Amino acid sequence: MIVSTTFEVNGRTVTQHLGLVRGNVVRSRFIGRDIVAGLRMIVGGEIHEYTKLLAESREQALDRMIEHARSLGADAVIGVRFETTDAGAGQATEVLAYGTAVKLG
Repeated sequence: MIVSTTFEVNGRTVTQHLGLVRGNVVRSRFIGRDIVAGLRMIVGGEIHEYTKLLAESREQALDRMIEHARSLGADAVIGVRFETTDAGAGQATEVLAYGTAVKLG
């Protein structure tokens, strides 16, 4: 499956648009991570616990988007974007991956 942030695939022609595809995941924070993260916020620097959590969430959302595209018979997903939103009064984060499923010639 070709996944691209652009709206074309180099050397290929889009022959059919299959529509919007998306994948999302909502993850809550873990109290153990929050304690360590809170300490790092005081000292400063990267909060590795949250970086890892968001990276895992992006990968899972991307995998779900690709699965959605495959279910439509797509060869590629173009115009891929990510969005994040606080959910559950700041206790969870939603990560959404979306794009346009297409057939290529």
